[in-house]
Amino acid sequence: MRRQLPARIAGCAPAALSLLEHMLDQVARHGMLDLEIDAKGDLHIDAHHTVEDIGITLGQACARAIGDKAGVRRFGHAYVPSTRPCRAR
Repeated sequence: MRRQLPARIAGCAPAALSLLEHMLDQVARHGMLDLEIDAKGDLHIDAHHTVEDIGITLGQACARAIGDKAGVRRFGHAYVPSTRPCRAR
């Protein structure tokens, strides 16, 4: 796996795993990451370990690229249903 930050919008992934390919493409496009992944696994048996290994490697590459996380801000938003009366909004 090669990484380049900041990056041009591009994505490619193993064609044998169409859902994973789609998800990696979305990560690459919306994260503005250049991803070049060359994964070879025991796909004739199961895709599980190949998917798992790609996820681990991608996470490690991102952690290495981000470094000490200086300037990284987290954000999120959710309305969570509750069984108790509450004001969600």
